[in-house]
Amino acid sequence: MTQLPGDPPGRSRVRPLPHPLTPYPELIVNFCPTGMIPTKAMTPHVPVSPGEVIEQACRALERGVAIVHLHARESDGTPTYRAEPYEEMILGIRRHYPDAIMCVSCSGRNFPEFERRSEVLELTGSARPDMASLTLTSLDFPGGTSGNAPDMVVALGEKMVERGIKPELECFDYGMIGAANLLIGRGLLGRPPYYFNLLLGSRYSVPATARHLAGMLEDLPPDSLWSAAGIGFFQLPMNTLAIAMGGHCRVGLEDNIYQGFDRSELATNQALVERLAHLSESFGRPLADSRQARQLLGLAPSPARTAAPVQAASG
Repeated sequence: MTQLPGDPPGRSRVRPLPHPLTPYPELIVNFCPTGMIPTKAMTPHVPVSPGEVIEQACRALERGVAIVHLHARESDGTPTYRAEPYEEMILGIRRHYPDAIMCVSCSGRNFPEFERRSEVLELTGSARPDMASLTLTSLDFPGGTSGNAPDMVVALGEKMVERGIKPELECFDYGMIGAANLLIGRGLLGRPPYYFNLLLGSRYSVPATARHLAGMLEDLPPDSLWSAAGIGFFQLPMNTLAIAMGGHCRVGLEDNIYQGFDRSELATNQALVERLAHLSESFGRPLADSRQARQLLGLAPSPARTAAPVQAASG
């Protein structure tokens, strides 16, 4: 336990960086196969239909990833908020990997209304997600703004906690970590451990450097697990730093569609996962399977193990 600058007298907390003599935990890989941006015109390898996502997610789970971060698309490839395609994907993946940790998107990039953003949180039974993305403040992307007003963030966070869904705390800058600390202090984000997804390297976010990543870690609250993601060709450097620093990783075509720095070869999800798995194993950190990750994250057993079965939505 360490007293940190700015802590009230008598309050101690655990630094987010592990002690040098403490073995690092198994690596939790958060697999993001699709996102909202990559299209078939940009890369034929991005999975768009539920069937494609199920197939690629199962391959990644077979290789050792623990979390599948899902975005849904309509039949024409455009992003959708509707619960039905999420249900189809979750049930399809859990049919093969019942313990897989399912994380769904509640992004406000295309759908600003609470009813739309939270519809996927209404899924029940074996289709209930384990986690859901919660971006802590508004932010800009090259293609526009993702609006996350304080009352929207609170409403989404409260609904996640109410339904037993752990927030995936998405942070693109230091202020987002500050917002998370505020909500945690008010008891609005459930119980620890808290899971932070730190995204570096976007044009309007924290730069993807070791110094900036270390700065973000200094602000994390006690009892936190963190995952580092790099946007574009920063994916591999940020993943490497996370492995070396005792954190966890996010990987997939949502963040990066190229295999190398020269952007001459389009990546596949399978190749990105394989490269990350090989890198982590070379460091001596085995991958955490979904059951191990559930323990590290403080998640309940999979709804596929405990809930009454539900039928996949038609269409």
